Amino acid sequence: MMGADLLEGIGALPFAVAIRRSATLYIFVNAAHILSIGIIIGSILPLDLRLIGLLGKVPVEVIGPFLSRAAAVGVALAAATGFCLFSVNPLEYAGNAAFLAKMTLLAVGVANAVLLQLTPQWRAAVQGGPLSLRVRLSAWVSLVIWTGAVVAGRWIGFLLE
Repeated sequence: MMGADLLEGIGALPFAVAIRRSATLYIFVNAAHILSIGIIIGSILPLDLRLIGLLGKVPVEVIGPFLSRAAAVGVALAAATGFCLFSVNPLEYAGNAAFLAKMTLLAVGVANAVLLQLTPQWRAAVQGGPLSLRVRLSAWVSLVIWTGAVVAGRWIGFLLE
């Protein structure tokens, strides 16, 4: 767990205090977080399904770069809005098993995506080449990881007391 002083400092940030004091602001930040998750899943799911061999007629060279960028935007927005939500009660979240699982899954999901994009197999796929075993396995891992992150995210509220 993060140090208590750091967590208390996060909770004292001006935007954290503002969100805590305003139910309306909290609703908008939460809605933005949900929207960003929708962007992530709405980008990653169809891309992964195409990479594992479903949606076979959709050219990877067309959707791969676009959906990858859309997912990256979703991740950036989710990280920003998620940090705002975390800041409302950081001590509680830092000890929440579901929150920790979600953070771990997010880190693994981002690492999987970045590592894939650095491979020659990915570059070949987005240039119209074959979908290698490496690309397909990464897509399967991605499906499992991002689905797990959504489930863990929903689980968080059930573990907060």
